[in-house]
Amino acid sequence: MSDLSLRKTQLQSFDRLLTIMDELREQCPWDRKQTLESLRHLTIEETFELSDAILENNLEEIKKELGDILLHIVFYAKIGSEKEAFDIGTVIDSLCEKLIRRHPHIYGDTVAKDEETVKQNWEKIKLSEKGNTSVLGGVPKSLPALIKAMRIQEKARGVGFDWEEKHQVWEKVEEEMQEFKAEFNTLEGQEIDKTKATGEFGDLLFSLINYARFIDINPEEALERTNLKFIKRFQYLENAAKSAGRKIEDMSLAEMDIYWEEAKKL
Repeated sequence: MSDLSLRKTQLQSFDRLLTIMDELREQCPWDRKQTLESLRHLTIEETFELSDAILENNLEEIKKELGDILLHIVFYAKIGSEKEAFDIGTVIDSLCEKLIRRHPHIYGDTVAKDEETVKQNWEKIKLSEKGNTSVLGGVPKSLPALIKAMRIQEKARGVGFDWEEKHQVWEKVEEEMQEFKAEFNTLEGQEIDKTKATGEFGDLLFSLINYARFIDINPEEALERTNLKFIKRFQYLENAAKSAGRKIEDMSLAEMDIYWEEAKKL
């Protein structure tokens, strides 16, 4: 299929989706009842389902979840058109204009020879567009803390506020580790200052996220992969214990560790 034929087919598919959305909004009791607010938590759930499919590298599920998210986008645009605020056309046009504006190295005279320069230009243009008084003003308040830390650091880097060398970042990690240990490793029986320890632990996590970013590791993805690995091994432990006629809660840690070591070899 030629590029022209493919584009025509894609546009036909999109037109079909818009037609179905119109019909559902008019005829389906559930779809007719939905609002921007009622769809919000469902959209968040669909986004996490897409994230799961990507981590599992399940292309068929990725296709399915992308469809679900596209449905939500079209749904929001339909509601926006009913409010005479925006429609799918103005949403797309606004996006196209933003992409052109934020890629002056493609659609203008700006020179950007590497990815880092592109990112810095993006953040500077974004800051001027939104009229924020702070570089960090565009970071959503409701972002999960780990992702928020990543975005804060990326935005600060976008205006040149960042470490220069990898070893400097690691030295900061070690410094924060020592400060956390100083609050946590108290004498036996001595009460821990939980407020201070919590603060130092937050500083330590922030510095580790910073180091991960510096060596091009996504800490959110890394932690989620470890979560999935732990779940897989723990469920092996549960199943192995059950097969042996044992209850996991009645086993010693040493006994459980035997199955855990087996799981690590899978």
